[in-house]
Amino acid sequence: MLRNKTLGSRAFNLGFNGIFLMVILMVMVPIFFMLTASFMPSSDIFSMPYRWIPKSVYWKNYITAIAGNDRSFVFIRNVINSVIVASGTTIFSVLVSGFAGYGLSKYKFRGRNLVFLMIMGRMMIPFEAIMIPMYISAVKLGLQNTYTGLMLPFILNTFGLFQMRQYLMTFPDDILDAGRIDGLGELGIFWRLVFKNSTPAIATAAILCFRGQWDNLLWPLLIAQKEAMKTIPTYIVKFTEEKSSDEGAMMAVAVLASIPIIVLFLTLSKYFLGGSAMYSAGKE
Repeated sequence: MLRNKTLGSRAFNLGFNGIFLMVILMVMVPIFFMLTASFMPSSDIFSMPYRWIPKSVYWKNYITAIAGNDRSFVFIRNVINSVIVASGTTIFSVLVSGFAGYGLSKYKFRGRNLVFLMIMGRMMIPFEAIMIPMYISAVKLGLQNTYTGLMLPFILNTFGLFQMRQYLMTFPDDILDAGRIDGLGELGIFWRLVFKNSTPAIATAAILCFRGQWDNLLWPLLIAQKEAMKTIPTYIVKFTEEKSSDEGAMMAVAVLASIPIIVLFLTLSKYFLGGSAMYSAGKE
């Protein structure tokens, strides 16, 4: 009987490990393909069987990716635009989400739950449904081809607000009361006690917001008409629409566009992985 249980447990572990390995391969193989293909000429990329290790490093792909087919080097400006837009949106979004989450979790007022439900209801509305009215409003306000126009619609991050509220629901009220006894104002309590001790939630919200804005394509396509104001996703679209497509250079562009997200995740990974604590709210 005991032997059968042991064999069943081993079989389960082997099956689970096999499925886990398959998931890892499904995630890593496209990334590895993108990386190796970025160092190959186009002829080698389409060769069968595919050579996973390049015969030689083909740096021309990265030169073409940065310079562009027209040698305008607008890629550098587009990278700067993406960094400014993604970073600025993330900073303001985290602050707004923190303030709103703190208010909705620690202050009791009439209609608090209704306000929260209305904010959450915004998640049910697809961006495509409000994209055109937002664009018309941005044009009338003179926000076209500006950083403000690129960032403003995404500063109120509904999911980030939800994360902060759920996390702060578990924040001890005794610490807040101690801060008030020590003479701290509400803004000081939020900044010195609450915000600085909410690193997991902040890191999680920051990573998700930055990634969302770094990959955002639809809104920059609408709001940024000048080449100097476009971002990385729009550059990739333009690059792939060239008459003479260079698959190796396309892969190089994809690799370069992925580096900031990878660096951000590795930098904040320990906080991001600790962010699961925010979902324990309400279990007490």
